Amino acid sequence: MPLAFAEPTETAIPIHVVEAVAVEDALAKLPPEGQSWAKAQGFDGSLGHVLTLPDPQGRLSQVLVGYGSAAKRARDRFHMGAVARKLPAGTYEIASGLSADDLDEAALAWLLAGYSYDRYVKPSTPIAGLVAPDNVDAVRIAIIANGEALTRELINTPASDMGPDELEEAARTLAAGHEASINVTTGDDLVTSNFPMIHTVGRASTRAPRLIDMRWGDSGPQLTLVGKGVCFDTGGLNIKPESSMGLMKKDMGGAATVLGLAHMIMALKLPLRLRVLIPAVENAIDGNAFRPQDILTSRKGLTVEINNTDAEGRLVLADALTLSDEDDPALVISMATLTGAARVAVGPDIAPFFTDDDGYADAVTKAARKVADPVWRMPFHEPYEAMIEPGIADLDNAPKGGFAGTIMAALFLRRFVESPYMHFDIYGWQPNAAPSRPKGGVGMGARAVLEALPEMLKL
Repeated sequence: MPLAFAEPTETAIPIHVVEAVAVEDALAKLPPEGQSWAKAQGFDGSLGHVLTLPDPQGRLSQVLVGYGSAAKRARDRFHMGAVARKLPAGTYEIASGLSADDLDEAALAWLLAGYSYDRYVKPSTPIAGLVAPDNVDAVRIAIIANGEALTRELINTPASDMGPDELEEAARTLAAGHEASINVTTGDDLVTSNFPMIHTVGRASTRAPRLIDMRWGDSGPQLTLVGKGVCFDTGGLNIKPESSMGLMKKDMGGAATVLGLAHMIMALKLPLRLRVLIPAVENAIDGNAFRPQDILTSRKGLTVEINNTDAEGRLVLADALTLSDEDDPALVISMATLTGAARVAVGPDIAPFFTDDDGYADAVTKAARKVADPVWRMPFHEPYEAMIEPGIADLDNAPKGGFAGTIMAALFLRRFVESPYMHFDIYGWQPNAAPSRPKGGVGMGARAVLEALPEMLKL
């Protein structure tokens, strides 16, 4: 069911958001019995404290929500999402206490709190409904929330039901919903169509590898999104240990994120031409699996020495990035669950990104702060280029040493694209439940990119 705001109604229950320093003033506006009730319940305006107030007939008449202090709020985001989960069924409206910027975040948080992954269990009880606050772009917020929900749903689905073919079907469904065109190159056709590394990585699986190519729009600058679609990653012959393989259903998180972002762009009808490229594979083990020390030739003609078959994501992205360059886009953005080193560097909550363009970097960083989608710029550090050059091939897919793994993966990808380029090394997973983010798949960086696109592409 799509995430949506409640219809306006005269009986909507007002929510008053109260900072800790404003509790006395807020309570003074209540009738005497309300003041007594609030004091008896210990309402102090602490962040997330929810107090329901009855009318003389015992019916719920209004809600006080503690908003704590700015310092407390800064430690997380989407605080109103937690409130949505605490209230009884009904229709609510935010009546006071939030600035315009806070209202945007609160409205999005409320909708995202309504997402739950229930494909294999009885659906959860819907959360309380929220009337779209005045002065927020309710249509835009709902589109963003549903794009994020699409990303979460795809990541959360186990590989048994989300292989390359099912990922293709998800892309086809999205394309049909927005009247986009789609073309898919599958199996051995990848060889004849010169996508050799996509084919090599996916050929050991019983589920055929493929390249998904979706296009939308007929005017404006071209934006090309490239998403890593490794639907399950065993590590190949360099097989992962059990502790590392458990979450590998999420290794298509880059593909899921660009599909969610594509939904946002198309539904908002941004004035651009959009192309989405997803190399969709399963990195499996069989007699024809690629091996350590193999040397592969990419679509671009660059040769790659394989020093770890578990560094496969950059291989499939390389062929897709080479294709992305061939029709001269204004901007190419890749998103991938690419390196564990990125998590060591910034943890699970921040999306590190790379670009050589300071203007793009500033636009995304500023947008990320505005829409509560944290990112952090990392460097394409030129002195490390020599570390990805093995000598017997043009490139090494897994340089020895263990240092700067995120940067070297990004430098590897940059060798395959000459257009203006940004790369996001995302995690795609919420390890512990937080407001509006249940444990499981999560979008990272998409909302920041969406917000920054008008500045980056001069829309």
